[in-house]
Amino acid sequence: MDEAASHTQGSSFLQGQFLIAMPNLADPYFEHSVTLICQHDAEGCFGLTINRPIQVTVTELFEQLNIPVENESLKGLKALSGGPVQPEQGFVIHGKAIEKTWENTMQVTNDLYVTASRDILFDIAINKGPKNFLLTLGCASWVAGQMEAEVLNNSWLNCDANSKIIFDTPYNQRWNGAVEKMGINAAFISDVAGHD
Repeated sequence: MDEAASHTQGSSFLQGQFLIAMPNLADPYFEHSVTLICQHDAEGCFGLTINRPIQVTVTELFEQLNIPVENESLKGLKALSGGPVQPEQGFVIHGKAIEKTWENTMQVTNDLYVTASRDILFDIAINKGPKNFLLTLGCASWVAGQMEAEVLNNSWLNCDANSKIIFDTPYNQRWNGAVEKMGINAAFISDVAGHD
């Protein structure tokens, strides 16, 4: 999915939005998921799920990649499953870095970026990377028209992405946080069954 991260930001329906799974969504992977939509155009939709921590820590992942770790703040930090597609590919969601660029970075919003090249990992490992970041393995993708159809079928809610939810909210509170950001009480939609 390196190719996806090389595209420049363009006008699109869901790019820069959170895709919030409705409780009636039957797919076990996407149940109560929150996905940052990084690109959405005529060819389809690409995103990274932000509330699916995996057992592998960032430090363990760096060790597997033979990247020496000097950054003590990484200790215990979980990597996330960004989606079921290409689970071996790493993506870093991060804020804007001052006077720093990496090889394969895509701007998602004014203050959110995704980088899919190894150079950012080396900088993170020595505490010279972005201040706020999430490391995900894999991504989520939809073919042209699929996501629009799923939204119309009441499988998803969507709202503007929010850095505080991505970087400052505990994983298990991100779904509720995204729903509440829309002004909706999460308890109110917990039993919604969707269209008959």
